[in-house]
Amino acid sequence: MPDAVVIGAGVNGLVAANLLADDGWSVEVLEEQSEPGGAVRHDRGVHPDYVNDVFSSFYPLAAASPVLAGLHLERHGLSWSHAPRVLAHPLSDGRCAVLSRDLDETAASLDAFGPADGESWRELHRVWDRLGDDIIDALFTPFPPLRAVARLAVRVRGAGGLRLARSMVLPVRRLGEEEFEGEGGRLLLAGNALHADLAPEAAGSGGFGWLMSMLGQTYGFPVPVGGSGALTQALVSRLRERGAVLRCGERVAGIVVRGGRAVGVRTAAGEGVRASRAVLADVSVPALYGGLVDESHLPDRLLDDLRRFQWDFATFKVDWALTGPVPWTAPAASSAGTVHLADGVDELTRFAAQVAMRQVPDRPFTLFGQMTTSDPTRSPGGTESAWAYTHVPHEVRGDAGDDGLTGSWDEREQEAMADRVEAQVERFAPGFRALVRARRILAPPTLQSLDANLHGGAINGGTTAMHQQLVFRPIPGTGRPETPVKGLYLASAAAHPGGGVHGAPGANAARAALRGRFPDGLSGLQRALTRRDRKGDRS
Repeated sequence: MPDAVVIGAGVNGLVAANLLADDGWSVEVLEEQSEPGGAVRHDRGVHPDYVNDVFSSFYPLAAASPVLAGLHLERHGLSWSHAPRVLAHPLSDGRCAVLSRDLDETAASLDAFGPADGESWRELHRVWDRLGDDIIDALFTPFPPLRAVARLAVRVRGAGGLRLARSMVLPVRRLGEEEFEGEGGRLLLAGNALHADLAPEAAGSGGFGWLMSMLGQTYGFPVPVGGSGALTQALVSRLRERGAVLRCGERVAGIVVRGGRAVGVRTAAGEGVRASRAVLADVSVPALYGGLVDESHLPDRLLDDLRRFQWDFATFKVDWALTGPVPWTAPAASSAGTVHLADGVDELTRFAAQVAMRQVPDRPFTLFGQMTTSDPTRSPGGTESAWAYTHVPHEVRGDAGDDGLTGSWDEREQEAMADRVEAQVERFAPGFRALVRARRILAPPTLQSLDANLHGGAINGGTTAMHQQLVFRPIPGTGRPETPVKGLYLASAAAHPGGGVHGAPGANAARAALRGRFPDGLSGLQRALTRRDRKGDRS
């Protein structure tokens, strides 16, 4: 009998398993899919000569993560590669905002939009220089990160205090307007905010856009050499070296609870796998509560709050094998790993509003990845392995375009939406379609079928909006990996600090299990929640 069973072999599950094994625990990891990795996998499914990342590709949070750094995955074959430039945001008039790891190059790019905008970017970067290390520490440690926040509070006072705090909660549109005269800096901030489901007018989108921009400025948007799955392979290699067991093709159908404690799992094949000390679940919140764990073991208030849980946007992705480099009208975009495609902040707002109104956008904001530019091993010389993704509503009520898309995502709708994405690329790279040697479409149901955590293609484990962060993530009164079931820990992106490839939710869950901090498996807030339920308070 293993000490711990980990459900799910995504990055968070693998990080949790590694940390438990480091402490001498015996660990068994059960993964539903035929291979590990979750949303960190690559293949040659588009064309045999091209490596395409099936899901995620660029990993600034991994580069910044002290969790992954502490695992020393370079000893297990992981190496990183960078495109010459981090990110580009071209406009239809040929101008282009560029984010580079070279601060001078980024500033010069923005000066072309406004004569003082380069200096404004430098000032934002000076704030990051003062606060960045403590922000990273606070982000990647269990909630509440008391020591990191205490250090951060001291530094924030010296960096402008309430004025800075105000800037971080601003909508990114307003932050851009306050900081930059021209559109270049505004585009970099707003485009990066929409890596999550944060519209330009959303509270807190300014802070998130600034964080992602500064991560890119400092760490770049690196990619694993050979494909995203190289990160997974390194985690698996390290785990197996420590004697842990990984079993793929084993879907967990339920968590066995006895006397209020998780004592193991039951697979879809009917096998019982016992755990003597803990069960860690790298699964979505709706899949865990009322799914794997029967509702009878959960407080009524938790179940009521779960009905208010909000997913992030659904995702539609297209992968390509291209016969040549993308013919961008803005030359600077050719050397960027990531390219944002929207003709200004207003178009970003229009896109986000259409998704909010549950319409399929007619001009979808598109994140475009140039993978061979980022890592030359991905395809033959002179070609490009590429992808693009955009967001769509989970529940489609209308089509802002002319194709009558309903969200059924049948073959006709998939092809029509892929054509729409290609048309968006063509606006900024005329002749793009002539380069397409092969393409693969990953509609929301397809993404979910390949990774059950990606509900409808939601890639962040739940919305990044302020009402579902920190103590509100995944539901009010939690914020930590402990659950109301003793010995059961939430180890997925649904837990603080949320989505992205950095391993922090898995690490937090492993540390909680090792610590056994609360004898009954509940945090203080969860204890209060359960007490209220016992008193019959259902308000």
